[in-house]
Amino acid sequence: MKIIVINTILLLFLLSCSENNIENNELDEQPSSVQLLIEHTKEFDRNIYSYETPGGNIHIAVGFGIANSIMVEGEGGNIIIDTSDSIHEAELIYTQFRKLNSNPISAIIYTHNHGDHNFGTSYYVNNQEKKPMIIAHESTDYYMQRILGILNPIISKRSTRMFGGTLDDKDLINVGIGKSLNVSKSPLGYVKADTTFKDELKLKISGINIELYHAPGETNDQIFVWLPKHKSLMPGDNIYKTFPNLYTIRGTTHRDVQGWVDSLDHMRSFNPQYIFPSHTKVIEGKNAMDALTIYRDAIQYIHDQTIRLMNKGLLPEEIASAITLPPELAASPFLYEFYGTVRWSVKSIFNGYLGWFSGEPVDLDPLSKKDKAKRLSMLAGGDEELFLELEDAIIKKDMQWSLELISYLESIDYKSNQLKSYKKEALEYIGKRSSNPNKRNYFLVSAQEIDLKPDDQRNMLTAETLNDMHVDTFFKILATRYNPSLNNNDGNIACFNLLSSQKSMIFRNHIIEITNTIAPNCNLEIEIPEILLKQILIGYKRPIESLATGQIIIKKGSSTDFLKLLSIFR
Repeated sequence: MKIIVINTILLLFLLSCSENNIENNELDEQPSSVQLLIEHTKEFDRNIYSYETPGGNIHIAVGFGIANSIMVEGEGGNIIIDTSDSIHEAELIYTQFRKLNSNPISAIIYTHNHGDHNFGTSYYVNNQEKKPMIIAHESTDYYMQRILGILNPIISKRSTRMFGGTLDDKDLINVGIGKSLNVSKSPLGYVKADTTFKDELKLKISGINIELYHAPGETNDQIFVWLPKHKSLMPGDNIYKTFPNLYTIRGTTHRDVQGWVDSLDHMRSFNPQYIFPSHTKVIEGKNAMDALTIYRDAIQYIHDQTIRLMNKGLLPEEIASAITLPPELAASPFLYEFYGTVRWSVKSIFNGYLGWFSGEPVDLDPLSKKDKAKRLSMLAGGDEELFLELEDAIIKKDMQWSLELISYLESIDYKSNQLKSYKKEALEYIGKRSSNPNKRNYFLVSAQEIDLKPDDQRNMLTAETLNDMHVDTFFKILATRYNPSLNNNDGNIACFNLLSSQKSMIFRNHIIEITNTIAPNCNLEIEIPEILLKQILIGYKRPIESLATGQIIIKKGSSTDFLKLLSIFR
């Protein structure tokens, strides 16, 4: 085996006390685990690594964005596995890939729905004479539509916090599975797959035998790629060099932990010589099977012990405090808590099996936070006494308790300006001392938000991505943004002839029912091309101009009625 490192760019982090990312006057207070996190940044040195496997050359781009991008050389064509987190990163990567092999791209494979794996696709598509085949699991686009659609505002906000999207180089060490997220550098280049499968798919592309298998784990649509002649495994996000995100604090559907173990066992059955993960560096030789085994064992341990203590009646917080990895597992560099944590995983497993209710009667219908705050204040001797307790906690650097006291005082609106200052101090103190980048970045960005007004989100969809967003997604967004307390439209019906389809919005009982036909008795009926409606809804086109040029035809009602309808959803 021969490894060739192409175009090495040294990352500007140094481990000396005067040159790392932590403020000099805070170094003495840093736990050693933060220094380990700084050292972990080496895992994301920006390089193209090339491997001569038994079946041919495979190149992997590490450190360009959060996720790696992989190119497999074929006969007269190459295959790309995951396209990185943006068009900007895809251009940087593909420029290097073409120097190694200039054959056209025959196919692109998505390992799953996360944008850091597919937002660079349109760059590849637009730089080929013939559009490559795009392959994914049959449910991948469903999850993409949801991320781009109804959950976009909250997922974007929480992702910015978790990945430290607004932090400068002084505070952002890394994000655990990559150096930094670069989505904001260019438009989103997601392109919908044209070839999908349910359980497995075996095919030959450009002379390469490819086997694809559904492998639920970090996502429900996760797949892994097995290249039998290359003895090479591309596991997606089901293994990387850090404890897995069995739950992610940016928010996610429940992750099937037992299914994750089963998927790793499926991968082990192939006995790979090379593992090309979508995050962190390549694992090869005996280390490949060792890593798969210890990873699945750690996940099973957390799962099984959580279930054991659940069945004994312990509460989520009690279980999270009781479970730690055994020393022989905790010592593995694949299980350092640089991404997920045991305690977050335990709570997610509990919730996945039993839901949010702990089982304790007191937790079923608890007092509101405001009511609790008032009663806590009375116990303390009044609001001022509660505030003095906060100041004492700040002086003692008891910052988690400080944040909890601040939360109560905020709910009763006591000395809000001073609370902001203390909250920022507490968030920064905890954040800068956290060795888990998810927590670190989340706290530090939250501290920033206290003083900074967030910028308005920019629309960053390419033409391809906009075209691949279902019109159903747009109507679902409108329904979930409707606030009847501000503008109750009960009894009204708005109908849309989209030329290729029809939709009606029926306002009833403070909700909007969306139907796929023109409803009778429309108050407002509009004829508008589907793509134009999408462009108007995301701000690419102005509705007044489209009305003036005749691109929008009002068949019932008036132009004013149409503009008033749009204004409801701003």
